[in-house]
Amino acid sequence: MTAFLSDAWFDKVAELTAAAGDLNTPATLANIVLNITVTGTAQGNVDLAINGGKLEKGHNAGASTTLTMPGDVLRKVFLEFDMNAAMQAFMSGQIKAAGDMTKLMALQTARPSAEQKALFQQVLAIS
Repeated sequence: MTAFLSDAWFDKVAELTAAAGDLNTPATLANIVLNITVTGTAQGNVDLAINGGKLEKGHNAGASTTLTMPGDVLRKVFLEFDMNAAMQAFMSGQIKAAGDMTKLMALQTARPSAEQKALFQQVLAIS
């Protein structure tokens, strides 16, 4: 298994994303660009972005919001789509936010497409 958030993991995520084709991303997710700094990983802090419902390695210059969180929270919130975990992590200070908070509000009501869920299930399986 590839180490979660390693360069090889991001390469595999890119490969899975390309193979998935059109993700039928809902407009609420398609228009969100969000930077995330993941703390406490074997690689140190790891920067990634969610851009149009897809994971990208590194921060995206077009993002107006940056979140900082531990890897286990990233996995629960963005790979398992566990919004209860998101609220708990935010309230307990595990998720720190900077920038445009309206992007976070949009994420609360956004629902991924079946294609996105299938892709993120594959990503979760390699994580």
